[in-house]
Amino acid sequence: MSAPLNASTNPASDEKLQSPTQTESELSFLEEIANQMMAYHRTSTETKSHNGPVLSNSSPQSLRSTFAAAGVPLEFESSGWSPTQLRQAVSLVLDTSAKTSSPLFLNQLYAGVDPIALAGEWMSATLNSNVHTFEVSPTLTEIEKSCLEKIARCWLNDDGEEAPAHDGLFVPGGSISNLYSLLLARDRMDPTIRQKGMDRSTNPLVAFCSDSAHYSYKKSAIVTGLGEDNLIEVQSDASGAMDPAALREAIAKSLKEGKRPFYVGTTAGTTVLGAFDPFDEIVSVCNEFTELNGGKKLWVHVDGAWGGGAMLSPTQKHLMAGAERADSFCWNPHKMLGIPLQCSAFVTRHQGSLQKANSAFAEYLFQPDKNNAGADLGDRTIQCGRKADALKLWLSWKARGDEGFAKCIDRSFGLGKFMQSEVETSDDKFIMVRDSQCSNVCFWYIPPRLRPFNPKTASKDQWTELSKVAPKMKNLMQDKGDAMIGFQPITDKGLVNFFRLVLPSPRHVTELDLRELLARMDAYGQDF
Repeated sequence: MSAPLNASTNPASDEKLQSPTQTESELSFLEEIANQMMAYHRTSTETKSHNGPVLSNSSPQSLRSTFAAAGVPLEFESSGWSPTQLRQAVSLVLDTSAKTSSPLFLNQLYAGVDPIALAGEWMSATLNSNVHTFEVSPTLTEIEKSCLEKIARCWLNDDGEEAPAHDGLFVPGGSISNLYSLLLARDRMDPTIRQKGMDRSTNPLVAFCSDSAHYSYKKSAIVTGLGEDNLIEVQSDASGAMDPAALREAIAKSLKEGKRPFYVGTTAGTTVLGAFDPFDEIVSVCNEFTELNGGKKLWVHVDGAWGGGAMLSPTQKHLMAGAERADSFCWNPHKMLGIPLQCSAFVTRHQGSLQKANSAFAEYLFQPDKNNAGADLGDRTIQCGRKADALKLWLSWKARGDEGFAKCIDRSFGLGKFMQSEVETSDDKFIMVRDSQCSNVCFWYIPPRLRPFNPKTASKDQWTELSKVAPKMKNLMQDKGDAMIGFQPITDKGLVNFFRLVLPSPRHVTELDLRELLARMDAYGQDF
């Protein structure tokens, strides 16, 4: 007679790895830190230059010295820390990090945190689910699908009863979205590449993007094996938008050379100048070459990571005209809506294309005979592990609605125009580089010794001197803990170092903040 299932010569222990006391201590620490995070978020949105720095200037060496002096070195040791050390480390990390929700954090294409979306981020971390299979993330999977459908409707201008045909994923950043678009375009042009690899001797594929496009297009060309030399930069106009005539010329030239054009990457809101490419004209140019290209249409992608939110605003939507004709689109709600990093969506009008291009049919995950097998998202991706980034967007969109998001977009664009007006009425203390586009404001500060400064007549020596001003001002402002603003040149347009101030999440930024900032910059620069 067989032994009962619970019989064993080795008795089983019900002892856990940690004692109840240790577990409770860690949960108390978690609760304490949650309260600290709430307090930090509340105060960071009100930070001004007079009551706390946006970021204390430091070097890698000084940071390490600060942590070591506090008894919580950044380097690892063999033994674990005490609760007191953990608390000290948490406080130091907060104190030495940029206050990205400050009204004076105007440096990057993200800023501020929507508190409703932050709750979604905390929910996602607490659930700790991987959105690869429906069985482990049922609700999160359906939330992601709902968000992708909503984004596809906004992009394609489709309010019909039935959802427009689409495919999509939430991915880790706009750079990865651009990579997905290149992968899908390559698969449509030549589906054998995923098995056989790319043989340039028989398959000389070439892609195109503007010289103002994000550098991730170049990195995608590297990763996919296309190669940098086969990503052809198309000239942009003075505003930074792609020139359709230059694109036509570049495609025609590549065909004449025996190459196979297959992809054009466009941009809604370029990184520096904020330009929107003329999508309608670009798609039309691409379609001119279908017959000459062996009947193969060029795939057109819209990188709307920064400016794609214009589609949500009735006032700004005209900037996206023609984008609905493209094959794919990406958008980063973490950039202009304050959704916590990161929150990036990639969508395409070609249903099933992600599965076709990326599937590997892992037997241990995507069994065809399990419950709800068709609901899995994981085999569409080039990842396995994937966070539930849609949850925070879904929660915020439900709270604010279309109108709330449109107001946020309009305020961001509007503050950009206000800042331009302040620059233009500054008695030549500041000069615009280009008109404000998206919410990018690009300007030079002119110190008294260089005034009056006329960009049309300035000498080479004057331009050389002006190029030194932005780095010097940036360093001084960081030393003082004042606003963070980026600077850069655009060498191929003959533009020396200038400030690029951006307004990605303007909930806590006011017109007065911006006016006072310019006044302080002028005070700092009197002796430059």
